[in-house]
Amino acid sequence: MRIGELAESTGVEVETVRYYEKSGLLPPPARESNGYRSYGKTHLERLAFIRHCRALDMPLADITRLLNFVDCPASDCGDINVLVDEQIGRVRARLKSMRALERQLTALRRQCIEPHPTEECGILHELVSAAHGEACACHADSHAA
Repeated sequence: MRIGELAESTGVEVETVRYYEKSGLLPPPARESNGYRSYGKTHLERLAFIRHCRALDMPLADITRLLNFVDCPASDCGDINVLVDEQIGRVRARLKSMRALERQLTALRRQCIEPHPTEECGILHELVSAAHGEACACHADSHAA
């Protein structure tokens, strides 16, 4: 199959397929007599694997390591567990950060409960104050720390 067909069948952009190929995540495809790349089932499966790992927000370096394990099925899977545990830690850290962001936005939103002229908007007042380096409602926790 051609690159467009491979991309379409996996839901990946053509440029992304090319990037994965250049970075070594995908093996080089065979070339047809006319010079076109010819991708096979192995490319399709590997690209689907990469796409699934990316959907789990795994970095490409970790995906490379996982693919090495796929290529060496007799190796011990202990490092795979470590790799996934590290990803869980990154996700938990981001969740913590996102909860803090939600609290900040909620505090900011409380600064303007009802519509009124923009010049009286508590949200804009807080944002402008913060831009001037002053304390703001949305970062009250970070100033106290």
